[in-house]
Amino acid sequence: MKVLVIQQRYGIGDMLIFLPYLKAIAEKNNVKISLLAKKTSRSSELFKDEKFLDEIINLDSSNDGVFGFFKLSKEIKERQFDKVYIFNSSIRYKFLATVAGIKNIYQYPLFTSKDIIFHTAKVFTEELVGKTLPSEANLLLNDEDIKKAKNTYGFNDQTKNVVLGISASGPTKRWGIENYIELAFLLNQHKKCKFFIAAGKNDGDIIDKIKSSKIYSNCFTMEKLSISNILPIIKNCDLYIGNDTGFMHISASLGIKSIGIFTDSPAYSYSGYSKNIVPVVPRGETVESTSHDTLGKDNISLEEVFISAKKYLD
Repeated sequence: MKVLVIQQRYGIGDMLIFLPYLKAIAEKNNVKISLLAKKTSRSSELFKDEKFLDEIINLDSSNDGVFGFFKLSKEIKERQFDKVYIFNSSIRYKFLATVAGIKNIYQYPLFTSKDIIFHTAKVFTEELVGKTLPSEANLLLNDEDIKKAKNTYGFNDQTKNVVLGISASGPTKRWGIENYIELAFLLNQHKKCKFFIAAGKNDGDIIDKIKSSKIYSNCFTMEKLSISNILPIIKNCDLYIGNDTGFMHISASLGIKSIGIFTDSPAYSYSGYSKNIVPVVPRGETVESTSHDTLGKDNISLEEVFISAKKYLD
């Protein structure tokens, strides 16, 4: 029995939201699955210690889109899959599975739109496996990697270790960097803290502001580290505070309480699946109403985030 799962969404957070359903499909079929996913989801790094995967087939510029369709269909056909589970409603992937000769095709209803990402995946998978599933993502890591990170970065019980997720996929999803600097300053006055700055190589401008700020002596920036190296660091931390970004979902999936600042993205869709995510939304909004085009980054107060953070550090 060979099983393919298609989850083509772009981001790290999206992939982690689907983790319990990928595991459930592997368990139901009693096989390790193949996963078709975009390289940007960083699945190979996220799932390097998981046991449910046989392989990851990367979707990239060479086999995605109109011109890559036949190359991809050939690649899939050569593997001779018996079943495919498609976590989207696109007719493109149903056609791909048909052309690749897969006889058993399970897919979202075609043309499903405006779905709550974790809820749609949960209902779809539960119907297929015949049981109720948790929506919580639990990401496995190697114990030795966790211990090595603890020693390398000097984690100890006398200091609270906080991930600051200052990055985001766009400027409207970023709470101001000045807010994070002031928040870190206040938290360090409340408790002795070390801050691990979660940002990417393209965030040089905001990282530079951290490096020239009054909190930098208590910071370690992670922009030069791979996701594989960042995972065990986060696992050793006490709290995540930051924007709705992949680092928030990583933290939550590693069992770290995560204060997610939602300024301009669907707060319920990207927090409701996990008890570890504590959503903070703009003044006048609710978790359910905060979505794209909320444009609320100036309507989340420093005091509100500080009070919430103190609660989880005390």
